[in-house]
Amino acid sequence: MTHLDLLADLIARARAAGADAADAVLVSGTSLSVQRRLGRTEHLERSEGRDLGLRVLVGKRAAIVSSTAVDPAGFAALAERAVAMARVVPEDPYAGLAEEARAVDAGPLDLCDPAEPDAESLIARAGAAEEAALAVKGVTNSEGAEAGYGRTEVALVTSPGFAAGYTRTSHSISATALAGSGTAMQRDYDYSSAVHLADLEDAAGIGRSAGERAVTRLNPARPKTAKLPVVYDPRVASSLLGHLAGAINGASVARGTTFLKDKLGSRIFPVGIDVIDDPRRHRGLASRAFDGEGVPTALRNLVEDGVLASWLLDSRSARQLGMKTTGHAVRGTGGPPSPAPSNLYLRPGVLSPAALMSDIVEGLYVTELMGMGVNGITGDYSRGAAGFMIRNGAIAEPVAEITIAGTLPEMFAHMIPADDLRFRRSVNAPTIRVEGMTIAGA
Repeated sequence: MTHLDLLADLIARARAAGADAADAVLVSGTSLSVQRRLGRTEHLERSEGRDLGLRVLVGKRAAIVSSTAVDPAGFAALAERAVAMARVVPEDPYAGLAEEARAVDAGPLDLCDPAEPDAESLIARAGAAEEAALAVKGVTNSEGAEAGYGRTEVALVTSPGFAAGYTRTSHSISATALAGSGTAMQRDYDYSSAVHLADLEDAAGIGRSAGERAVTRLNPARPKTAKLPVVYDPRVASSLLGHLAGAINGASVARGTTFLKDKLGSRIFPVGIDVIDDPRRHRGLASRAFDGEGVPTALRNLVEDGVLASWLLDSRSARQLGMKTTGHAVRGTGGPPSPAPSNLYLRPGVLSPAALMSDIVEGLYVTELMGMGVNGITGDYSRGAAGFMIRNGAIAEPVAEITIAGTLPEMFAHMIPADDLRFRRSVNAPTIRVEGMTIAGA
């Protein structure tokens, strides 16, 4: 039986057991990863698995059961257990399947690379990355390099008749290098991930970048406390979009636990700022034709010309807010759907990173963030950071052991993006400048 046939059978068992509605998801995957350190293969792992999740609704009561045993002989018992659980849980007035679920043309997403690498090719890839890192002058040690491959198949069936699935592959390479010695040692890393191997960045280039990053961090200073402009390297700039995504998550908005709860339709960024979620991006790391409830996906401007234009909604949060789902439901096999972005990015600006920094007499260029000191209710922001000072428009000495602080509303309102956007992950941003942040140092 195909995965869709298996799920259709499970749905039928749930209806026979007394469910008014049901949906089921099956996730099966294969992964292969290797880790090399100092010329030796330290880790080689291959895994395969299948996970099944069933959600049933009895009136406005919902329950979810999951299993790693995908055996039709056990479907009746699984369905009966789910229905029995649903009958005893409290009613949820917003529970229900998505009325907007329907079959959709996946289009040219191209999410599956037919070529599967073997262990030898991954070992060679990881080895090339580590060798390049160790070859950088000043690198004294390595935390290793890792290469991986994964293939995931997702199938979703609902009792009203939606049935579809897709396959996604992934390739990755990473390296971590150490420079210096003793207590003065510094580390840094680089990595690349892609749906297709052809789009993966060169392994030696990743290793060389990791080594060079580590060396430039040697002998960091600790700057004095001050209020300065802060420039976020693209590697950490994407975290600001992550905070935005959390603040416009429909579940948080419905609970009133976000500092943006009353800001839909209001300006929260400067004129010209666009934040876009594109689940239909060709070969995108988080692309999908339909969401976790079977709702068709589409490109959506979450922020348009600086104005907050949309929440991230699944069907439940949409009902709470008296709105329609935006097709942003995601789910695993053991929990209900919840809203989340797909390929989220900040549209690039017009200035190069150099031009963006050219008028900064003294500032901070951040390359690493630590800790999670962000309050989603108030927007207060405080995180550990490391990077480089900016002096007279140029990157200067490395700095570490500092804290950067502000509030997300103020940071969003004083944000300027550069023109160097690259799509390297599922959340992407160019270099970003933020005015007037507090730098707590010496």
